[in-house]
Amino acid sequence: MTREARGQWFAPAMAAIARRLPFGLSRVVPPNVVGYLLINGCTFSLDLSLLTLFHGVFGVILPVAVTLGYSIASLVSYTANRILNFESHGSVGTQLPLYVGILTVNYLVFIFGLVDGLAAIGVEYQAARIIAACCEGVFLYCCMRWLVFRDAMGSTSVGQHHVAEAADSSSGSATSSTPASEPRPGEPRPVVPARREGA
Repeated sequence: MTREARGQWFAPAMAAIARRLPFGLSRVVPPNVVGYLLINGCTFSLDLSLLTLFHGVFGVILPVAVTLGYSIASLVSYTANRILNFESHGSVGTQLPLYVGILTVNYLVFIFGLVDGLAAIGVEYQAARIIAACCEGVFLYCCMRWLVFRDAMGSTSVGQHHVAEAADSSSGSATSSTPASEPRPGEPRPVVPARREGA
């Protein structure tokens, strides 16, 4: 099964969810935000589970446990977002180093710095990781949307407002495909010479 076939069910499902968001959010929240939240919610659960396993069960020191859990979960997140959510066709050789660079900045600022800082002042390490995740979520989505998977953007509808615009565009293109002999609405009809009698 091709990558495109595997991702065919995901985009319509996320668009359906985005269209049903309450409080007017359907007009401003893109389907790929919904997909990102779903994927990264799952990978964050994986991250937290690995952190608990490495640090809480095996006794690995906190910085190493955080790094291992974060690295594995981030690789899963990149793969799922590339295939399912953004449906990117860009070169992995270009995207992956950029993604690793972004993860490095994210790790130093939010994961290593913030988690260790909160843990140092007495915040329980799992709670510290959750707080850091809220900060990194916004940062990583922006980087994926406008940097890593920028080749996939421009074709993703955003909420009901954009779906309506797409429908209007489709109807407009249908009008333009009418035969050349039929005038478009608002255009003057061509003058047809009167038929002579006996001609």
